[in-house]
Amino acid sequence: MADPARRLRHVEHVMGTVVSFDVRGDAGPRTRAALAAATAWLHHVDEEFSPYRPGSQISRLARGDLAPGGCSPQVREVLRLCADAERRSGGWFSARYAGGIDPTGLVKGWAVERAAAMLHSAGAPAVCVNGGGDVQLHGGPWRVGVADPLRPGAVATVVEARHTLAVATSGPAERGCHILDPHTGAPPADPLASVTVVARTLTEADAWATAACAMGAERARGWLAALPGAEAFAVTPAGATWKTAGFARLTGRCISLGGSGDRRRVC
Repeated sequence: MADPARRLRHVEHVMGTVVSFDVRGDAGPRTRAALAAATAWLHHVDEEFSPYRPGSQISRLARGDLAPGGCSPQVREVLRLCADAERRSGGWFSARYAGGIDPTGLVKGWAVERAAAMLHSAGAPAVCVNGGGDVQLHGGPWRVGVADPLRPGAVATVVEARHTLAVATSGPAERGCHILDPHTGAPPADPLASVTVVARTLTEADAWATAACAMGAERARGWLAALPGAEAFAVTPAGATWKTAGFARLTGRCISLGGSGDRRRVC
């Protein structure tokens, strides 16, 4: 188990949010070099993928100034992951909007996952990278408090982890209704206040939480229950909660999943 007394922490403002790093058990030169590389990576992702930067590859692609084949390997990888997420979600996750392209529903999770892997690969035994509330974990133990979307400052549930695990939450609590039904372009008819997905990788957890929000409460519950390698917890606008069958195991003891303004607190 990593020694919590030996701890490296860092906060980086990037990708329009705050990314916090928490590394336990190793603050040596390799870890510090990996942290510098991870923060540089996140800024590189912002430069390539930000839809708010006119010169980013995503903005140029959306305008038709750049063909998919001319994109960087990272952009082509994300476009492939988005297409795969769209297929696996039955079209409820989509990076295609109004004839354009916007992969932001997957990019942040993908980038944070890679940043955490850089630190873990450098030998850090316990790593937490929190990108605007979506968290990738290695080692531990870690306890992730999921914010209650209806009671500011309160925690709705806690996820415990000792191995590689990711936690992502989607919902309108902080940014309003920003996730739309990709089939209609309108908000879902039966929205959720929030849905939290726990999976092995943040790329998947982020995409599945976005897709579940777009589906609405009734459809999302059945889809998440059948989704391999993931568990979920949801809060309805009326304050009711539901969870998938295996989610309770994540709140009572530290386990790992097989397969695949912060909104949560990490202890």
